[in-house]
Amino acid sequence: MTDRSEDMGEPGPPSASGLETGQDGLSTKHHLVHAIEAAFGWSGAPSLGEGFVRGHVTDEALCQRVLTPSRLLDLIMRRSLEPPQLRCFQDGVEMHPGDYLTTRVGRRGQRTRLADMNRLADLLDSGLTLVLDGLDMFDATMEVACRALQWWSHELVQVNAYLTTRSTAGFPLHWDDHDVVVLQVAGEKTWDVRSSSRPFPLYRDAERNGTVSAQQVWKGELRAGDLMHIPRGYWHQATRAEYTGGISLHITFGFPKRTGVDWLTWLADQARDVELFRRDLLRDGSAQERAARERALMDAAVELLRSSPPAEFLAGRARTQPPRRHTPTLPTDLPGQGVESVVCVTEFRPEFRESDTAVIVLGGGRRLTFTKKARPALDRLLSGLPVSLAAVEAETGTDARRLADLLVREGMCVSLTPELSSGYTGLVMNADC
Repeated sequence: MTDRSEDMGEPGPPSASGLETGQDGLSTKHHLVHAIEAAFGWSGAPSLGEGFVRGHVTDEALCQRVLTPSRLLDLIMRRSLEPPQLRCFQDGVEMHPGDYLTTRVGRRGQRTRLADMNRLADLLDSGLTLVLDGLDMFDATMEVACRALQWWSHELVQVNAYLTTRSTAGFPLHWDDHDVVVLQVAGEKTWDVRSSSRPFPLYRDAERNGTVSAQQVWKGELRAGDLMHIPRGYWHQATRAEYTGGISLHITFGFPKRTGVDWLTWLADQARDVELFRRDLLRDGSAQERAARERALMDAAVELLRSSPPAEFLAGRARTQPPRRHTPTLPTDLPGQGVESVVCVTEFRPEFRESDTAVIVLGGGRRLTFTKKARPALDRLLSGLPVSLAAVEAETGTDARRLADLLVREGMCVSLTPELSSGYTGLVMNADC
C-alpha cells in the first residue's frame, strides 16, 4: 500500500486510531440501493445471502433510468465484444459466435470483431436470448450503481444483462456460486427457483454439485419493476417459452462474498513473510528432526491463524483493492480550465483513522496522511458523491483544490467528466452533477 503524507503541517502517524465509517455517502444516497432495501424490507446488507425474497420497486421510472433495451443494443453496437462477454442463445443452446459476430477489416489490414447488427436484428425478431456480462465495465450508470452496491455490501459487484425476445427457452436449471439480485427492467419472464442441494457450494469445490433440488421455493412471473434475491447455491431457471411475442430485459447484480476458504488462501500468502514456511519440508533426517520441524511448523501456523483473523483479511482487502480504469485528467495551462468537480472512485468506502492532530485515509491501495483540519473537506471529497471544489472550499474554508489534486494523483478521486457525471444524474441524491 502506497504511503504518502500531505504536507499541510506534515504530521507524523497518529498515536491512536479508529475506524470512521460515517453515514453520508454513495451507498446511502443511491436510489437503487434504497429501492433494494425497501423492496426486500432490508436494513443494510447483512440479509444478503440469507434467503430467497421478492419485492417491487415503487419508483418504476428507476428501471428506465438504469437500463433500456435500446441502450443495451447501442452499447453492443459501439464496442468490440467477444464471447464470453457477449453471448447469444436460442432455446437455451449457445450459438456459434460466427452467427452473430462479424470481422471488419480496416484499410491497413487491421481486423476488429464486432456484433453484426443486421444479423442480430433477424435473430431478435425470431426469438433470442442475448447476454452481456460485465456491463459495468463500459457503462457509467452501471459502474456507479455497482460501486454504490459495493460500498453497501462490502463485496465486489458485477452486473450482467439478459435480453430475451419472443418465445424462447432459457438456460436449464443451474446455480450460481454467488448471491444475486435480479431487477426486471422491461417486459416479463417466468422463473423457477428451488432450494440448494449442497450447503454453500463453491465454484472450485471438494465435490461436484450436480443434483437438482426438487424443493421449489417459488415459481412465477417477474414484471418490470420486480426485484428478486437468489442466494448462492439456489437452483433457478428463467424462460419465455410460453410467450408468443414481446421482450424481456433483466439485469443481475452478482455479489461473490468472501468465505473461509478465501481467508485461508490469503493466510497462505501471509506465510511467505515467515522464513520457516519458506524452508523445504524435510523428507530425510532423523525421526526426531522431522518431528521437531513439524511441531515448529504447526506452532507457527497456529500463531499465524491467531495473529491474522478473518476481520483483518476483509479490512485489508477493502483497503488495497485498486480502483478500476478511469479517464485521466488532461493537462492544461489555461486559467480557469482546471478540475472543478471530483468524485471518489475507490471500490470500497475509504477508511479514516484519526488522532488528536492527524487523519489517515486508507483506500484504493493508498495510505495518505493529512492534518486534522482537512477532515471536513475530506469527508465531502471522499463521500462517493460528485462534489464541486468551490462548494467544498466555501463550506469548509479549506484549500479543497490542493486536497483534490493529491487525491486525483493518488487514484482515490477522478475529475467529474460529463460522461462520468451521466452515471450519477438522477440516481444519486444530493450530488453536484
